[in-house]
Amino acid sequence: FGCLLGSLVVALMTGPSGSLNAPTAGFTGSLFSGRVVVFLFLGFALWGAIVGRDAIAPEINRGTAALQRFNVFRNQRTRYPAYAGLLVVAIVLPHMLSNFWQEVAVDQIGVYILLAIGLNVVVGFAGLLDLGYIAFYAIGAYSSAYWTGSLPIKPPHIFNPFVTIIFAVLAAMVAGVILGAPTLRLRGDYLAIVTLGFGEIITIYANNLQSVTGGAQGPPKPVPHFSVDLIGIHYKWRIGNLPYYYLLLAFVVVILVMFRCLENSRVGRAWTAIREDEVAAEASGVNTYKYKLLAFAIGASTSGFAGVLFASKIQAITPLSFLLQQSILVLVLVIFGGMGSLPGAVVGAAVIQWLPNGLRTYIKQEDLFLYLGALLVVMMIYRPQGVVPSRRRSRELAMTEAGLGGPDAMSQPVGEKP
Repeated sequence: FGCLLGSLVVALMTGPSGSLNAPTAGFTGSLFSGRVVVFLFLGFALWGAIVGRDAIAPEINRGTAALQRFNVFRNQRTRYPAYAGLLVVAIVLPHMLSNFWQEVAVDQIGVYILLAIGLNVVVGFAGLLDLGYIAFYAIGAYSSAYWTGSLPIKPPHIFNPFVTIIFAVLAAMVAGVILGAPTLRLRGDYLAIVTLGFGEIITIYANNLQSVTGGAQGPPKPVPHFSVDLIGIHYKWRIGNLPYYYLLLAFVVVILVMFRCLENSRVGRAWTAIREDEVAAEASGVNTYKYKLLAFAIGASTSGFAGVLFASKIQAITPLSFLLQQSILVLVLVIFGGMGSLPGAVVGAAVIQWLPNGLRTYIKQEDLFLYLGALLVVMMIYRPQGVVPSRRRSRELAMTEAGLGGPDAMSQPVGEKP
């Protein structure tokens, strides 16, 4: 009954709207038309899936195990050729896309892949819930605007946008340390509230400091594009999508390799210990405060780096580009793709950012996020580990379901009284 009722509610929400002359037109047009049959069928299908889940679970598990045996990324011999094949596809694919999809690949997918990779260090590796992550993105963008001479306040020297990457990364990293130093002794919801407040503070300052940031209108001068003027090479990226796409692709590949090495290092293992059980990690000799602060700084620096690319590509930045919704969106990308999984962060950003644009021609604009929200709800119910989960995360969730421990350090340990 709940599935059928839910399908009727969705049919009503996505149907036509009423008007002053016909106030019931939305109701009758939604529930007394042929389209309601499709939603009833989907409700029946969902009911059947829920009822038959236990019956088909063994078959699903066997199919999943069979797929894992043929997973080329888990076999060391085929892993690197598979990565090389994906890189070739990423290089060739943009030439087959329209200008609109090339712009989506750069402005929405590419930049948010960088943001998701950085937040994955904080949330996925170290298990720290950060709801103000987009603030470091803003710091990186405004740092680039400052050092290129675009803000009302002028720097002592104007630099090439490539050079401003260093200053932006350092500024974001220092901001991460300043935020994390007094607050990382908190955990769970308390840490989330503090980081949320920090994100709001940065947005308000960017909006109110007219003489420094340009206020609500943004910098009075456009942020210059990236350019190279070295040893006889003169090239400017300008506004074209493909040059920025390949620049982003190169940076993403380098950062993925660096973070993969970091994940498998002593630092990465310390983050894993903190995520799984912070109390046990500290009892084992891990300096939890130091490693959490390091995770915050590294994640913030990646966000600041993405801010430089965003500012140079768009050229015009405003405080509206760095709202709380963006922080929540990046967190959704990480969770959807798989917390603690670098490929998951890439896949999550690509899918979630592609979906609204891919469905735009089939679904009304006001209904897009309804379907996206439904997808996230179904995903969290049936595959909470994400699309491309890490093996550690999958093991943690399995142990949690068995009552052997908590899924991460953000939650209260199993059996502990509040």
